[in-house]
Amino acid sequence: MKIIDLEPGDARLTTDLLPVLLELRPHLTEELFLAVLAEGRGQGLRFTAAYDADGACVGAAGWRIVATTSVVRKLYVDDLVTSATARSTGVGHALLAHLEQHALDARCTTLALDSGTQRTDAHRFYFRERMAVTAFSFDKPLG
Repeated sequence: MKIIDLEPGDARLTTDLLPVLLELRPHLTEELFLAVLAEGRGQGLRFTAAYDADGACVGAAGWRIVATTSVVRKLYVDDLVTSATARSTGVGHALLAHLEQHALDARCTTLALDSGTQRTDAHRFYFRERMAVTAFSFDKPLG
């Protein structure tokens, strides 16, 4: 498996990574994804792709490093998805390990993510990865 941090403007963001990301975020269109990339880049948003031995993109992670008063500095994972055809093959583990190394290199104290309450399979994976539920996340839809 090959893990690649994709830079802004890299065509693989839409040709390779977006189709995998759509499995988790089906509301995205290419146009909306590009708009999020443009705005999010200034907020630290980056994307990492996982490729299998055949060169197919099988995993995607969106992430950023954030300064907070609660933990000082954390790597926050916006998106973590393995394509349905590659689940349980180590893709998620490899992506998390790659992101953890980024966090350590950036002197982060925490690697954090949110996961929808309905995603019980994902929760089992996060627990196996030694992640813990440390807070509730509250949302208020606007508009």
